[in-house]
Amino acid sequence: MHENSLFAVLLRSPWWVSLLLTLAIFAVLRLVIPWGYAAFGSLPIFIISLVAAWRQLRAPSAGKIAAALEVLRSMHWEEFSNLLEEGFRRDGYAVERLGAAQADFELTKAGRKLLVACKRWKAARTGVEPLRELQAAGEAREAGECLYVLAGDLSEQARGFAAQNRIRLVEGAELARLARRG
Repeated sequence: MHENSLFAVLLRSPWWVSLLLTLAIFAVLRLVIPWGYAAFGSLPIFIISLVAAWRQLRAPSAGKIAAALEVLRSMHWEEFSNLLEEGFRRDGYAVERLGAAQADFELTKAGRKLLVACKRWKAARTGVEPLRELQAAGEAREAGECLYVLAGDLSEQARGFAAQNRIRLVEGAELARLARRG
């Protein structure tokens, strides 16, 4: 699903936004067609609101995420990298550790290659340079996508660079989920 499609945007939005859109679509359709057809026409958006509500109910609170990130920041590299490796394997990736300074893992899934940089996960604030290094390594290894893992903050300039160069940032709740034990 494209990240800017209507369904993707609604899944990222609060659940009640989809529900309001469902009601609006139903009301407009009801003006021109019988209620049964109007209900059927608004059903896909209603289902999206249910999925969004389910995801949001299961999502960890901001406090739990902050606590998990603190635990991750206190880990040594070996323990942290082992957790990430397990997490990537749980997500169905074949994981190869790299000895390169620019990238730490090469992931493969369904013929698609991703490079992951995560050695600077503890940095309080990260700038553009590590992202440039990751992008260069991704181009050299012909990776389809690059992931940058961080438990701290990223400068606005670096965030813009990541967006422009399609470097996916793994932070916050996504990092806590990926690095969970078991």
